Amino acid sequence: MFGILQSQSPAKQNATDTINILSSRLLDAVLLEDRRAAILGLRAFAKEYPASVASGALRGLISSLSKEAEDVDTVKVILETLLMLFNPNATSPEASEDITFWLADEFTQRQDNITILLDLLESREFYSRLYSLKLLRATLSARPDRTQECILLAPLGISRLVAILDDKRETIRNEGLFLLTSLTPTSAELQKLVAFENAFERVFALIKVEGSLTNGGIIVQDYLSLLTNLLRSNISNQSFFRETGRVRDLADLLISTVNEQEASDGSDDQPNPQGDQNMLYLLVLLRVFLVPKSQSTLPNQLIFWQHKVSLCVLQIAFKKSTVMLVRTEALLTCADMIRGNSRLQQEFAQIPVPSLTDEPLPIVEGKSDVKTTPLVYVIDGLLDLALKVSQPSALASRLASCECLTAYFANNADIRLHFLKRAIEGHSSGSDETANPLTTLLAEPEVSRSGDPYRFWLSSVLFFHLMHDDPHIKDALTKKVLEGNPENGEEVVTYIQAFSANLITGLERDVDDRISIGYLMLLCGWFFEDPEAVNDFLEEGSSVQSLVQAIFQSGSDKAIIQGLCAVLLGIIYEFSTKDSPIPRAKLHPILASRMGREHYIEKITILRRHPLVRDFDIMSEGQSLIPNGMDLIVYFDRFFIDFLKDNFSRLIRAIDQDPGMEVEVITNGKSKGISRELVDSLKDQLSQKETDIQSANAVKISLESRLGQEQADHRRTKDTLTAELSRVKSVVQGLQNLIDDLKANHQIQTTNLREEHKLFDAREQEKHQEQKQELYTKIQELEKELEKANKNHIQDLQTAHEEFESKISVSDARATLAEERLEESKKVAKESDSKVHELVTSLKNSKDQLAVEKEERKKIQTELEDLLMVLGDLEEKRSRDKERLKQLGEIVSDAEEDEE
Repeated sequence: MFGILQSQSPAKQNATDTINILSSRLLDAVLLEDRRAAILGLRAFAKEYPASVASGALRGLISSLSKEAEDVDTVKVILETLLMLFNPNATSPEASEDITFWLADEFTQRQDNITILLDLLESREFYSRLYSLKLLRATLSARPDRTQECILLAPLGISRLVAILDDKRETIRNEGLFLLTSLTPTSAELQKLVAFENAFERVFALIKVEGSLTNGGIIVQDYLSLLTNLLRSNISNQSFFRETGRVRDLADLLISTVNEQEASDGSDDQPNPQGDQNMLYLLVLLRVFLVPKSQSTLPNQLIFWQHKVSLCVLQIAFKKSTVMLVRTEALLTCADMIRGNSRLQQEFAQIPVPSLTDEPLPIVEGKSDVKTTPLVYVIDGLLDLALKVSQPSALASRLASCECLTAYFANNADIRLHFLKRAIEGHSSGSDETANPLTTLLAEPEVSRSGDPYRFWLSSVLFFHLMHDDPHIKDALTKKVLEGNPENGEEVVTYIQAFSANLITGLERDVDDRISIGYLMLLCGWFFEDPEAVNDFLEEGSSVQSLVQAIFQSGSDKAIIQGLCAVLLGIIYEFSTKDSPIPRAKLHPILASRMGREHYIEKITILRRHPLVRDFDIMSEGQSLIPNGMDLIVYFDRFFIDFLKDNFSRLIRAIDQDPGMEVEVITNGKSKGISRELVDSLKDQLSQKETDIQSANAVKISLESRLGQEQADHRRTKDTLTAELSRVKSVVQGLQNLIDDLKANHQIQTTNLREEHKLFDAREQEKHQEQKQELYTKIQELEKELEKANKNHIQDLQTAHEEFESKISVSDARATLAEERLEESKKVAKESDSKVHELVTSLKNSKDQLAVEKEERKKIQTELEDLLMVLGDLEEKRSRDKERLKQLGEIVSDAEEDEE
């Protein structure tokens, strides 16, 4: 029976089949409970079978986030499942990095997927916020570029992320901090958006809440990392940081830390590694503002100095309880704060700091029992730290101190010269208690390997920086400063000869290589483009032989020394002259024959390819962050490496230069080098020119005598011409007087003619006026006659008409009478017409006479026009009379009409 039941039982399902069923149920289920059950089942398989779950249910899970957004419990389960897919069990057979990339691609291929996660941040529910942040960070770590783009495009995406910093729950706040830190290291656009969401103020407030630098935990370090990301290489954010007063917050952090350290001095000897780490990250943040050659560095330096940030950093650097790693970074920060700023460099030198090498001052009765540390000026303190402290663990701090000193006189000729004078005066007096790099370099190197080679090395580096690209400093030290007291039987030598002797002694006695490297770096920088310094070195001819011998020393560990000796010899030959103690013509065979061209090139090439030179930039990046106790070995300075790389090709070609051709050296815009053969040729040409000048002078004297004779002849000719000119001038004067008389007569005649013309015009005007008056008189008479005729004619017509109407019977007689009177009227009209015709003719003649007088003509024309209007009115009256006559039955002849 049992066997029958067993045979009828369903087949067992494997994990893949179950995952497929759950995935289908997630997509097809209608009820919320069914979908939640499917998600819970998928969550159980997510850790062990991430690939299977992701391939079947990933899109369903992501879409369920928006569908079930109102159900907090379901959203929590979905987010947990997605996180498990990103972090499967390491022992899972399906675990692979490819799954993480695939999941991230699925999230970032659609903008809506990232937007869903950002929308969940609006919820106040704990797990919705926390898991959404974790998912965003997981996606960002796998596909950073695409995730940044999606967050940037999401509505209010950055605002929601920055707002997480205001969450009171520490876990969520920290997760938001981690996400923002991962999001902002490279994208300048995201950095700006985060900064303008008031991120700076929020972060400083949270740092204070966490206990500031001294008492804060690792989370303070993370907040400082976020600030560093927002400000690194972002000039806009740095300006916003300054303008919003956040530098004051930085200063407050440092001041509170300094005050806490001073309050706890001597009372708490317990180390505080996390506090030191927080301080280290803050110093790194400060250096972000002080990148060399950045356009924002100068305003950042000034505002740091104004808010006493620089002073606080300096106090931290010179506090004896400061760990070496923090002191190193603090000194490097101080160097960046003053580099290239002449005003700050001068003020920096006036700051007193505690001495790190002197013992505390003794207790004075009646005063505090606490011993006080003597104060020194900061430059003296830096020199003491660099040259007096010999512990191997302090090398990083010594290098940082040297960096701070080089920043102090960088790009400042006045301070360089002052520093050099102080060093020379201190060495000459012998009473300077401060470490003096010049005194160190002039002392004989220590043969013992247990000594401190970096004392010589750092002194050489300081002088190398002091003379780099500064011909004035080189001139001040070349053949102008002597070492040795002849009264005590000491040989008097120049500083170059003393340094060269110490170098040769070190090479012969096999002192520590770092000492020899320091001297070689210094001399290479000094001799480059300085023929006078090269000549000073060549005063001692055996020095060249010693350098050649050093190149042939056996041992693979001598490659650096051999290469630097070859470089120094190449520079000496390159800038030697015909007048050098060892002329170029003799120096070239020493290099070409004894050392050999191929050997010379080989040694320089090996030096250039040496890891300490080739990989210097990579190796030196972490020098300032080496933990305490680790050995640090340094052979080269960054400036020298740059100098060597920049001039490598020139040094290779130096041995091939013709001994007869000197190298042109340009210092302060002036050329100092020229071919000696060219100089001799020019001298010969000058001698020939002088001979030619003497011959020319003799010719000049002969020409001058001829010129005197010609000048005498010229004077005689000039006198003759002067007399002739006087005679001509008298004739011209007579002619001029005659012309003046003629002009006067002409003026008189012209005046007479003008007066006669005026009289003639007056007579003509009077005559014209008389004619005009006569014309007016005639017109008035004519008008009176016409008026009289018209009155008589009208009266007769009226009488005839009345008689015609009253006495029809006597019409014939009356008609006859009317005809007779009409004939008389016609005669009068004809006489008037003739008179009018004569008047018109007279008017036309008057117009011709008055054409010269324009204004009078206009007046007469106006009067004539008025007269014509009167005549026109008369003719109209006549026409009306004729019409009336016709109406009365009178016959008007055609001749009369033609006359009209």
